[in-house]
Formats: sequence, C-alpha cells, structure tokens
Amino acid sequence: MKRLNPSLPWLAALALVLSFSPGALAQTGVGTAPAAGADILFDGSRQSLDENWTYWEGPCFVAALPIKWNIVQDQFDGTGPVLSSKDPYSTTYGEADIVTKKAYKDFRLHVEFLIPRASGNSGVYLQNRYEMQVVEGEDGVHGMAAVINEKEAPYELFNGLQKWNAYDIQFRAARFKDGKRTEPAMVTMYFNGTKVHENAPINQVWGGICSAMNGANDGGKGITDTPGGLKLQAEGHDVRYRNIWMMEKDFATADTNF
Repeated sequence: MKRLNPSLPWLAALALVLSFSPGALAQTGVGTAPAAGADILFDGSRQSLDENWTYWEGPCFVAALPIKWNIVQDQFDGTGPVLSSKDPYSTTYGEADIVTKKAYKDFRLHVEFLIPRASGNSGVYLQNRYEMQVVEGEDGVHGMAAVINEKEAPYELFNGLQKWNAYDIQFRAARFKDGKRTEPAMVTMYFNGTKVHENAPINQVWGGICSAMNGANDGGKGITDTPGGLKLQAEGHDVRYRNIWMMEKDFATADTNF
C-alpha cells in the first residue's frame, strides 16, 4: 500500500497546515490527515487507484478493467484531483463497484465524499459487506450516514450538496467459533466530527446478491469469516471521493470506541 505522497498538492498542503495548526491532531472530520503507518487507499492519483483498487466481480458485475471511474479536478474547493463514482457501465449497484485489493478484518477508516447534485447516491461498504449509506435527500434507516437498515441516519449533520463530508469509522469484524458466528460485526462512526453510532452491532448484509459479499447467503444473514476489502458503490451517480485511508486494528474485545 502507498504511504503519504507529498508531491500531491492537496495532501502536501494539508500536511503543512496540520503541522502548524493548534489542535492539528484532530481525530475526525474533513481534512483529517492519515495516521502514521496507515494504508493510503486513494491520494488523488491514478496510480493509487490502480495499485489499490479493482472492480468487485460479484454476481451482477458487467464492467471490465481497467477501472472506468474518473479522476477529476475538484471545482468545489480546489483541493486537486478527486475520484468520481460515475462509471459508464453502471446504472445500479453491483455492476461496477470498486473494492480494495487488500482485505481487512478490524480497522480504522477515514473517507471523504462530496455529492454534486440532488439525490446523488453511493455507499461505503465495510469488509465489502456492511453499507454505510451515502445518499442526498434521505433520512431514516436508509438515509445519509445510516448503518443501512439497522441504525438511523443523522442527516442533520450532512454539510450539504457541493460540500465535503467525512466518515471516520472504527470497525470490528464478526467473530466465529467452530465456523459459527458468535458475535456480530460492530461499528463506531463519526460523521463530520460528531459521533453518530457507538458500538452498533451489524447483523447482516442488506441489498441482496448484487449488493456485497455474502449477500446471497441465507438472505444476507450467512456471514462468513473471510476478511473483505473496502468497497465504494457505483449507482450511476456522480459522487466524489478523496483522502481515503485505513489503519489495521485488532479489537480483542467488543469495543470500537475511538
């Protein structure tokens, strides 16, 4: 995995600002710099996209490598190149989603996103199983920042269209004994610097066979002990991503608090 590349303008500028700013080591929110030793999954470059990501070749996959998601200039706050989820192959999820080549078990994740137009839709999938919703205009258990279908959205914390937002997540994978799940997956999440979910259990994969790994197993309840990558969803919409990094963790006990 790539480490921080100071030649990329927005990351270099961020590192400079953080090094001279009071409270620079803020743990969460837009602009949070990668932790020391983190895997830099997307830093704005085509190289980081190709090195770290591939398409998820699930049951509904229709795309073909190389990845067709575009790297575009950020015209909203001028931070440099960012990733757009608009893929020519995709009209709905599962057709051209991208997933990290590296699989993870327990981790700390930072990802920033921007929705340019009304009703923009994507999703951040932990372990290529559990969706943290990214959608403009919805609240409830299917809305922005929801643990989809399980924990309601704190929609009021959304910065709005054409503004950058951040998810900071600590995730503990489901635990198994003798091939049987003994503890569900668990997540703590900050949305734009505010804690919105604390040690929330996640019970299944939602969305069916096209959604994610294990989606076809027992209606999504047949979770397995196989680690999975971070997945970003292509829904036929243009949602922008930047500053994506992951730190491997080992949560021995069922506590994912920061």
